[in-house]
Amino acid sequence: MSLLIRPSREEDVPAITAIYGQAVRHGTGTFELEPPTEADMAQRRRNVLDGGWPWLVAEKDGQVVGYAYAQPFRPRRAYRFCLEDSIYLDESVRGQGLGRMLLAELISRCEQLGARQMLGVIGDAGNGGSIGLHRSLGFEPAGVLKDAGWKFERWLDVVLMQRPLGPGSTATPADR
Repeated sequence: MSLLIRPSREEDVPAITAIYGQAVRHGTGTFELEPPTEADMAQRRRNVLDGGWPWLVAEKDGQVVGYAYAQPFRPRRAYRFCLEDSIYLDESVRGQGLGRMLLAELISRCEQLGARQMLGVIGDAGNGGSIGLHRSLGFEPAGVLKDAGWKFERWLDVVLMQRPLGPGSTATPADR
C-alpha cells in the first residue's frame, strides 16, 4: 500500500466531491443537506487556495481517499490568524489513521503560514471519531452549541474544539 499526503490539484475535485457527497447524504459531520456539485466544490477549493491556505488530499494506491483544508473561521479581518479545519474521508478508509495524518500535516502547514489558532467545528456531539481525532492532536473542548442543526429528523449539537498553532497567542503575529 502506498500512501501520500499532498496538495490538492484541480483533477482531484471529482473524488473530493464524491467523498463530501457521501458525508452530506449519510453523515452528521456536515450540516449541509444537499451535496454540492463539482463546480461548487471546485470554487470552494479555489477560494481556500486564493486565501493562501492549504487544501490537502490523502492518496492511497493512487486514489484520493480523503481531504482536509483550513480557512479563516470568519471572514472579518481580525480572524485572519484563527482557522477552522475541515476533514473528510472516504468511508472505506476510516479508522486507519489517515485522518490523523491529514490533520497533522494540515496543522504543520498552517503553522508555517503564520496561523495562531485552529478550531474544529464538529457537527454532532456523537461524532466520536472526529472528536477523538482532534483530541489526539492537541485540540481541547471549547464549547458546545446545543441543538444548532436539524438533520435526519433530529436536533444536532456542534462541538467546538481549539488548539494553538506555533506560539499561539503568546507573541504578536507577523501580519498577513
